[in-house]
Amino acid sequence: MKKWAFLLIFLPGLVFAQDSRPLSAEVLWELDRLGSPVISPTGGHIVAPVTSYNTDDDSSETRLYLFSEDGGVQRPLTAEGHSAGSAVFSPNGEWLAFVSRRNDDEAGQIYLLPMNAPGEAKRLGEIPTGVSSLRWVGDHIYFISRTYPGQDWDQMKETLKENKDSHVSAHQWNALPYSMWDHWIDEERQAHVYRINVGTEAVESITEPLGIELPRSSQGLGSYDIHPNETHIAFTSPANPGAVDPNIDLFLAEIGSDEATNITPANPAGDGSPMFSPDGETLAYVRRAIPGFYADNANIVLVDLDDMSQEEITTEWDRSASGLVWLPDSSGFLGAIADEAHGRIYHIDLDGTPTAITGPTSFGGISISDDGTLVAHNQSFLYPPRLVKVDRATGEATRLDTINDDVLANVDLGTYESVTYKGHDGADIQMWVHYPPGFDPNKEYPLFLLIHGGPHNAIPDGFHFRWNAQTFASWGYVTAWHNFHGSNSFGQDFADYINPDWITAPYNDTIAAAEWFAEKDWIDEDRMVAGGGSYGGYLSSILLGKDHPFNALLIHAPVYNMYSQMAADFAVHGTRFGQFWENPEIYEEISPHYYAENFDTPALIIHGQNDLRVPVGQAFELFRTLQSKGIESRLIYYPDENHWVLKPNNSLYWYDEVEEWMAQFAEPGGR
Repeated sequence: MKKWAFLLIFLPGLVFAQDSRPLSAEVLWELDRLGSPVISPTGGHIVAPVTSYNTDDDSSETRLYLFSEDGGVQRPLTAEGHSAGSAVFSPNGEWLAFVSRRNDDEAGQIYLLPMNAPGEAKRLGEIPTGVSSLRWVGDHIYFISRTYPGQDWDQMKETLKENKDSHVSAHQWNALPYSMWDHWIDEERQAHVYRINVGTEAVESITEPLGIELPRSSQGLGSYDIHPNETHIAFTSPANPGAVDPNIDLFLAEIGSDEATNITPANPAGDGSPMFSPDGETLAYVRRAIPGFYADNANIVLVDLDDMSQEEITTEWDRSASGLVWLPDSSGFLGAIADEAHGRIYHIDLDGTPTAITGPTSFGGISISDDGTLVAHNQSFLYPPRLVKVDRATGEATRLDTINDDVLANVDLGTYESVTYKGHDGADIQMWVHYPPGFDPNKEYPLFLLIHGGPHNAIPDGFHFRWNAQTFASWGYVTAWHNFHGSNSFGQDFADYINPDWITAPYNDTIAAAEWFAEKDWIDEDRMVAGGGSYGGYLSSILLGKDHPFNALLIHAPVYNMYSQMAADFAVHGTRFGQFWENPEIYEEISPHYYAENFDTPALIIHGQNDLRVPVGQAFELFRTLQSKGIESRLIYYPDENHWVLKPNNSLYWYDEVEEWMAQFAEPGGR
């Protein structure tokens, strides 16, 4: 299979079998989606979530699957009809804990399943506010729950019932945050770490007695860690609760005490992802240095737990440390690192020396056993995530699953390659070029140029379900993702180049990409279209008011008005460069709505009501502007979608409408 994928990448003239089908949107929803694996500390067993979808009723289900290191085992581990996740093994590997909602559960609960003997999963305790982000240390399973401070479990249960039965739909806030992505944040609840004794089921609050809560906007496994001897907890919390832009710091506390120490008070930017070393001597975490810049390089910091001295070890490495796990002997780390539009596994020594282990395609979700066996998921533009075992010495990946092989067996995939062209100010810009199945270089094809979001989220060599370049190419387009200035994984300077000027370099990179294609014999420069979502929608809105070669645009969830974007759950520029009332010239220069006088390109606009990252009013403002100017435009509104289109049938409609819109202005196919 790997050899075949290699041929697909480098032989764009390949001809496919007549009885196969393209990678259509319908095929995308037939595919199961494999999540991050977890390997037992003692090795042998591997568990990963697998999500399947049903287009008949838009339902989905996530089941935990069991795999083996030799690839000989692949079977569902949890029951059908009950989604499960957050899997974690007991330290001896004999039990698996996971979160599921079964029978009369009102919220997700902890369930235990024996690994070395037959048996049904049994619930451990009852937490009325639900559980997430499990860690199993010693005799306890630690978890996060969003609870009502000062109430016991019975009181919380009653409060939840009263809220459920209430006929009042109002929300109230007196400070930020009030929302995150697609949900409102209940100001009365706090996120805290708890633990439950596996034998007695006794539950103990770990962080509430400290009087410090986890960040309200979001919490997860990266929010806390437990010392292997269960003596201490390290966790994140805002140093300035209620602030518009909270400074997330790292706190250390002895378990059972009522005091915690902020160990990062001097850093004005975010600190997080605490990880105690297996030998218990060191606490590692990652630090960013620039407030208000989420793509700032995250560096690894080591804390000596004897004298509490700290050392930042990756300062000289121009990449951001992420997806980290300690090596079993505490000698360093493995990390899934965004590196030049790939997800590469790196080995990082305690002195900060990085060594790439894997090469092309993208790896993530790494997990390592006590004996050093490394598993991960691996994906490319040509295949969705797969379970692999990675040889740490050679980087060779051995596939351990066969998920989706039956669906993809008769699918004709196009081909792709990475190219480099000269963009803004003569800089090298990396770009992925996708060719349709049966591509003939002697014909001319239309171009569909995709503009990624973020703006700092580079497009890696990975499988995208919502904006699948191979699916777009299957319609008869050459499709491309260009990683313009601002994209991460190419170094700090490249990522930060566009702040605060969001327009100049990315716009020039986009025009240069179109010019690169226009020079190719196999591109019809009269059939070019483009589009993107989020920041990609922003830059597409900028294209509306500037010179460009595109016949039509797709504009999804666009940041159109930088002033009204203040209504979002996250506002850019303000913390670092001042708000619009402090430095109005910044916003006047970069807000697309100031360029409306020059709009003249047909545009398909799409947005969801539940999008709280880019509120839906942005799309309505843009659509009304285009209609007021008499420009051909169409608005597609989803009352039940957020920043993304996630329901199967809504997604199928999205793909169909995009295909129909682009065909009007750039007829697909070679000619």
